Amino acid sequence: MSTLRDLAEEHTQLRPADIDHLHRIAGDWQLLSDLSFADLLLWVPVDGDGTYLCVAQVRPTTAPTTYLDDQVGRIVGGLEVAHLEVAHRQGRIWREGDPVWYGDVPARHEAVPVRLRGTDGESGEIIAVVGRDTNLSTARTPSQLELNYLTTADDLAQMIADGTFPPPRHPGETTSAPRVGDGLVRLDANGKVTYASPNAQSAYRRLGYASHLVGEDLAKLHRRLAGDPLEGTDAGNAVLAALRGDSPPRREIDARGATMLTRALPLMPAGVPIGALVLVRDITEVRRRDRALITKDATIREIHHRVKNNLQTVAALLRLQARRVAMPEARVALEESVRRVASIALVHETLSLSSDEAVEFDGIVDRVASAATEVAATEVTVGMRRQGSFGVLPAEIATSLVMVLNELLLNAVEHGFPPAGEEGAARAEGAAEPEVVVSAHRFRKQLHVSVADNGRGLPEQFDAERGGNLGLQIVRALVTGELRGTIELRNGAEGGTEARLVVPLSRDTTDRLTT
Repeated sequence: MSTLRDLAEEHTQLRPADIDHLHRIAGDWQLLSDLSFADLLLWVPVDGDGTYLCVAQVRPTTAPTTYLDDQVGRIVGGLEVAHLEVAHRQGRIWREGDPVWYGDVPARHEAVPVRLRGTDGESGEIIAVVGRDTNLSTARTPSQLELNYLTTADDLAQMIADGTFPPPRHPGETTSAPRVGDGLVRLDANGKVTYASPNAQSAYRRLGYASHLVGEDLAKLHRRLAGDPLEGTDAGNAVLAALRGDSPPRREIDARGATMLTRALPLMPAGVPIGALVLVRDITEVRRRDRALITKDATIREIHHRVKNNLQTVAALLRLQARRVAMPEARVALEESVRRVASIALVHETLSLSSDEAVEFDGIVDRVASAATEVAATEVTVGMRRQGSFGVLPAEIATSLVMVLNELLLNAVEHGFPPAGEEGAARAEGAAEPEVVVSAHRFRKQLHVSVADNGRGLPEQFDAERGGNLGLQIVRALVTGELRGTIELRNGAEGGTEARLVVPLSRDTTDRLTT
């Protein structure tokens, strides 16, 4: 299914600013659809030839739909779009006409012109038409709730025609909540409640207000109810801002252990301020779960922090032991263990700073590579370079992979380049500087890693499957066991040694890496 932007760019001459305005309408028009008990279809003219293209559609959650099939992408003309043509050319809401039939469903047509106001606030041009189509098969005498819904819907429809709805979206806000069915309060121009839906009444009752809302000054009520005076002032000021014609950001009110989210919208049909619409939603359970998750995340981060501290303590003890050992071989073995423990501590340090059980692995690789050049027992200065990005890796992969890379990097630095004085150690003038390159890329749910140096390469009798020191044995065990991957050690095409790893990534891991 093509998107609104794709359809508009392919079939119309609409400008980017026009399409952005249509996106804002489609992002906020579920409110109008629910208040209208009607399907909304967004129609744009096609090249001025009298035909219209449907680029978006929304169905009401408060009433049955008029259309069983999606209308997006449909191009119509002739008598079928006569009402759209009137709204587009005359810039007014079209409501006249007899009901029409869609199969067995009788429907009432309305057409609301979409105006894009100029940057100077002056009345702009009509760029599209919103079709408001109501299913009449369940028509009955409307209740007080339905009458208030419909009246508010007409005011918002006029604001679309004026170019004052939808309001600008505040950074970080979504359009998912609160919705019409969560709770609706309508205010007059003085800020007094003229109607409150049953769900809205229930939400305020949970905050501690047991009386009926009609007749109350809502801004003052918000200030009285909020447990935090500053929070109450913000919520009250949001109502006053909507009455002045502004569109304030959503506010939360906490009182008596309950939390309510509010959204205030100005009602200004034909530019005349007549009051405000306040949508409310009881989000007490949502906030309780959020607090529980925050506590859990903090606990997990603290655990990683303590594991990191414990590993650093173990590394310090091993370092002290190494200083007291007289045998050079034992000292080297203990120092290698210190580096291995320290590399694992790096992962837990990163996890202790993250809110997820995943780490940005590039920084860890860079730190391990830098440490490898500093602690390696070699007289040759070896450069380190990383190509590509590991991205975000889950903890279960990162912990094993960092140990593997630590061993491969140390092995490349210590054994890939002969120390001064050995046969072949002197390099010809202009020869490449000693270097180890770590490369990474993802392909088909796999992580491909290469550690390559430009040193002297593998010995002639080297057995890649069984040979090697303890470090290479650890590498093979971790890659084939913990990581469920493969490793290949070979001489590079242009000299040196190359270790190639292929590590499978689970489906969930791949999705997280690519978002």
